[in-house]
Amino acid sequence: VEEHRHRKCFSLLFYRAVRDLKPVWRLEDMLTMETFYQEDGVMQTIYTPSEALLYAIVHDHQSYAEYLLSRFPDEALAKLGERFCCCPSSAPHLTMAVRYDRRCILSLILQETHRTPTTPPYKDRAECFHMEEASTPLHLACELLRTEAVIILLGNEVSPHVLCPEPALPNVALEVSKGEARQCLDILLMFMPKVRFQMKGALDREPERWSEFLDENTFRYLASKRPAPLLLLAMQTLLTQLSPATFPHILHKLPIPSSFFSGAQRTRKV
Repeated sequence: VEEHRHRKCFSLLFYRAVRDLKPVWRLEDMLTMETFYQEDGVMQTIYTPSEALLYAIVHDHQSYAEYLLSRFPDEALAKLGERFCCCPSSAPHLTMAVRYDRRCILSLILQETHRTPTTPPYKDRAECFHMEEASTPLHLACELLRTEAVIILLGNEVSPHVLCPEPALPNVALEVSKGEARQCLDILLMFMPKVRFQMKGALDREPERWSEFLDENTFRYLASKRPAPLLLLAMQTLLTQLSPATFPHILHKLPIPSSFFSGAQRTRKV
């Protein structure tokens, strides 16, 4: 009982230390010097690198997240413990980075996934199935209108065609086709040479409604009534030449209309 109380108390102290953005060396000292305990004859620590990374994401401790990903690349993105109720095939760190809008840490995680590929790809996995509607980080970014996160995910080769929970283009970009939602749609189209989405039939059934939200070229392109606009084709070709290692910082150096990637200009300053 006393040991359990000690562990609980120390867990709270560590959580507060991450929240207060304490130096990396201090956080690691807390985990390595005082937190070992015996469980089934095996020495354990209070938090694994994966669990510590989750706290770093929640509190936007960027230096600690960078340390964990560089020092413990495999362990930092490993399955979380049962107390976090996370499914083995999910991508909780990416999902949490999108949900809390931690763009810098999101980029760090994606860069690490390039160095340590997994099957299925970590960046295309869905949320824990205990969530009401499990979705990939990209679907979540569209639902939350996180245009910067959409850019970062797609620029790091996250597939817009992942079948989760339904095929392909997140419909929120069409359902609320104005403001940032419209910007999400424009960005998605940049990375989708072959457009597939659920609501294609709705465009045919209610052309007057959708033409109010979409410009004529985009509407007719989505309804398969004309080829892609030349500007869109040019942007799609240009983006295929970019390396994920330089993304999204390279965008501000390219002649890309600000209406498409204004979010990326803000992202590179974070």
